[in-house]
Amino acid sequence: MEDTHVSRKTRPADMVAICRKLPLRCALSLSALSLPALLQPDTAMAATEGRTPAQTPVKHHVPRPTQSLHVAPGPRHAGTRAPARSPARTVPAARHRDHGPVQGRNEAVEVSSHRSVSRGADNVVSKAVMEQFTPGTSVLKAADRLPGVSFSSTDPLGIDLWGASIYVRGFFMDQLGVTLDGIPLNDQTYESNNGLNIIQAAISDDIDRSIISEGPGGVTAPSTSTLGGTMQFETGDPKDKLGGKISQGFGSYSSFRTYARLDSGKLNSSGTKFMTAYSRSDEGMWAGGGSQFQQQVDAKLVQPIGQESVMKAFFNWSDLAEWNYWDTSLAMINGLGWRTPHLYPNYAKAYNYAAGNLALPTTDAIEENGDEPYLYDGGQHETNYTGGLNFDLALTDRLRWRSTLYGTSQTGYYTYSDTSTPSADTEAPFSQEVWQNRQERYGFTTSFLYKIANHNIDAGVWYENNNQEAGLFWYNEPTLGEGAPLKTVGPYNTYGKAFQQGYGFNWRTNNFAFHLQDTWRPVENLRVTAGFKSVLATTAGGASYNNPDYTGVDALPNGTMTASSAFLPHVGASYHFLRHHEFYFDLAENMRTYQVLPNGVGNSPWSVQDQDAFRKLQHSVSPEKDWVYAVGYRYTDKLLQASLAGYHADARNRLQAATEGTILAPVSTVVPTTVHTNGVDAAITLTPIKGLAIYNSVSYNHSTYGGNITTSDGIYYTKGKKVVNFPQFMYKANLSYRWKGLETHFDVHYYSKRYYSYVNDTSVPGYWLASTGARYNFGKVGFAKNLSVDFNVYNLFNSKYISMMGQNGNPMSGDYQSLERGAVREFFGTVSAEF
Repeated sequence: MEDTHVSRKTRPADMVAICRKLPLRCALSLSALSLPALLQPDTAMAATEGRTPAQTPVKHHVPRPTQSLHVAPGPRHAGTRAPARSPARTVPAARHRDHGPVQGRNEAVEVSSHRSVSRGADNVVSKAVMEQFTPGTSVLKAADRLPGVSFSSTDPLGIDLWGASIYVRGFFMDQLGVTLDGIPLNDQTYESNNGLNIIQAAISDDIDRSIISEGPGGVTAPSTSTLGGTMQFETGDPKDKLGGKISQGFGSYSSFRTYARLDSGKLNSSGTKFMTAYSRSDEGMWAGGGSQFQQQVDAKLVQPIGQESVMKAFFNWSDLAEWNYWDTSLAMINGLGWRTPHLYPNYAKAYNYAAGNLALPTTDAIEENGDEPYLYDGGQHETNYTGGLNFDLALTDRLRWRSTLYGTSQTGYYTYSDTSTPSADTEAPFSQEVWQNRQERYGFTTSFLYKIANHNIDAGVWYENNNQEAGLFWYNEPTLGEGAPLKTVGPYNTYGKAFQQGYGFNWRTNNFAFHLQDTWRPVENLRVTAGFKSVLATTAGGASYNNPDYTGVDALPNGTMTASSAFLPHVGASYHFLRHHEFYFDLAENMRTYQVLPNGVGNSPWSVQDQDAFRKLQHSVSPEKDWVYAVGYRYTDKLLQASLAGYHADARNRLQAATEGTILAPVSTVVPTTVHTNGVDAAITLTPIKGLAIYNSVSYNHSTYGGNITTSDGIYYTKGKKVVNFPQFMYKANLSYRWKGLETHFDVHYYSKRYYSYVNDTSVPGYWLASTGARYNFGKVGFAKNLSVDFNVYNLFNSKYISMMGQNGNPMSGDYQSLERGAVREFFGTVSAEF
């Protein structure tokens, strides 16, 4: 049920002046430093034939759609469609322990390394599970242990944003509600104009638990993208005693990672405490040159207020400079082999190839497909700031007031070598195409929780203002032998300012939501939740600059779109009808607001061809909505945990961007469609002896498109065709054993065949993926505490498989250069100690 994202569009260094001055950086930094002193004591039918689609010609490669439809040259067959959803689940567990209910949800499931307690539609992935992964691994990858969740990446740690994706019951990562300490992160896709990926919002070591809901999502989650489930991430509080932690990791392909943390301990009688942490990682690439570098700073302050209230402040700075793995196609894999990386750092080879002085291997299928297997480089450079203040105040013994004030800032440059546009001021036969996106989000959430009799009533509002910008520029590469080539991570103006701009977009989005929910316990073992939310989202703006020679039109889209719904209901119940036995259900209607994306391949009203097409959409398009139903049974005791869950979803008004042409000259058609999903999950965890846990799960998902798709090229018969990019069947197993200071684990996943084209005439095969690891804790050694050594092997049997699919859009029929290969076998070791 994935969607389409727009091209990576970035603006150069000299365009920073065009961006607004950003007080957020100073504000967030000052809040983190000064707070200790300050606080001391509906119904559009799917892709109907006969509807005139809005088109968007794009003249250059446009990266990472959330899910776009690509119409490759060739015959049309039956159907194509979008991703699906996934079922409920159960995960490897840790010690049997109860947890309080998750706010806005039925109950929670604790997933630890040995046992887990599952309740309702939520899974709590604990720190113990996350510690089984190599330090620095994306927390999204830990969620992949759950049935119904599919995470894939080009790198073993899952930090390459261009090549990473996650689905929850078939819902793509721009269709989930995501928060960090109550801060809405929204869209998790690459180059998003409406969110921040969790990888860039907090150091993974500092996240204590992840609450993954595979149900329909709760009304309390502040999000504009929730269609099927939520992911809530929580950072750990500073420790009560003065101390710290240091870890150093090494890995294959010269990878390394350093992490350091300092905890202040309680500073006074009121309990004031803080922590700060720094991480620096440089993950080597298993194919081609370059590296994937990230560094981050976290800071958190906790200030108790009286006996029952608390204030918490969180701040994160992240800097990311990554070369990406180059996109491939079925034709490239069959004709050129498994590894076809960028040509970087061999500038002379790339130069001579682009100039026509050098021939490199190719095939007829590659040429007919319009693939570009040989580019110099591609990647990204992002800087992000995130900050928030959380207040949990006990006003009376029955009434609590919870509020979050937050802000985020993101500046991103997304680039690749463009062989279709030679440099203007040098003799280089290609240039560096750079997209610059910028967004600043400020907002707050506030809610009152009142307890009366057997009822817990929750009422609150959320407001957010998002200022978004996107621009596209070209920079000169040097004449061969007359200077160092540009790096994909910048700087870009070494050989002059941008010699060409394609377009510029500016938007301002205001989001408002209200929720009201009652959680009722008529008897001790029955919990009933009923509520609704109202959503109003308005985006104004659009094109601020247009280059007709590039876009081919006189006016690009500019105007206002509003998505609103006064009543989006949610009802759920959890019934423990016998000891160890639980039955639950959840149902809700959800809405996602309009995506904000510039001219190009995207599922946004502003991505269409021109102003006339945009005006037509203003009067004909409705926001995407869906109904999601989930029902499940769970058995939990000391030796056995088992679960069975089924779900159904109907999505309507889903905008898809059907792309025709080649990767360097696509034409996007924005069309509505529907998706119907049915699925089931089953999981079992056995703990036959102390320290041993054996976990197995299976998932089946059947998602199909509800209508055909009409483009300028004709009708594609997608009705009844299976959703692209998401496997119908998944099997997962985990074996873990802990004895004294030793802990070992073995994981294996199977993903079935995934359809690549919307008409289902191309697909990628299923695959097995296994990983293993061990850790030994020596305890106290000298001044060091919990001195530990761990070793992990990713892709143990060196399987060859396709990870990310559709990053440039999916073909309507046939093949397209929009696949990413999964990482080869790699080894990682880490030494860590506390003090």
